[in-house]
Amino acid sequence: MNEPQPAPQTPPPTLEIEVDEAVARGQYANLAGISHGETEFLLDFLFLAPGQRKAKVHTRVISSPAHTKRFAAALAENIRRYEERFGPIRMMQPNQPPQPQEPQA
Repeated sequence: MNEPQPAPQTPPPTLEIEVDEAVARGQYANLAGISHGETEFLLDFLFLAPGQRKAKVHTRVISSPAHTKRFAAALAENIRRYEERFGPIRMMQPNQPPQPQEPQA
C-alpha cells in the first residue's frame, strides 16, 4: 500500500537587495529616539557631537507596529550573539547624554 507523500516544500523566494553608494556609506548615530502612534512607529537616529547639547536627526525610519516588533526581536537576537562573542555591552546611566569619543590621532 502506498503511503501519502508529503508535498514538496518550496524554498521561499530570494530577495535581491540593492544598496546605492550613498546609503552604503551609512550614517553614524550615537543617540536614538522612538515615538509611536496607533498605526506606526517612528525611529529617529541622531548624532550628538562632543561638547554639544543639540543633536541632529540624520535618519527617520517609519514602520508598522508588526514590523517594528520583528525588528526589535531580530535586534535582541543579534545583541545576544554579539555579547556571546565579544562580551557584555556596557550601558550608560539612564538620562545621561552620550559622550562620543574623540578620534584618536
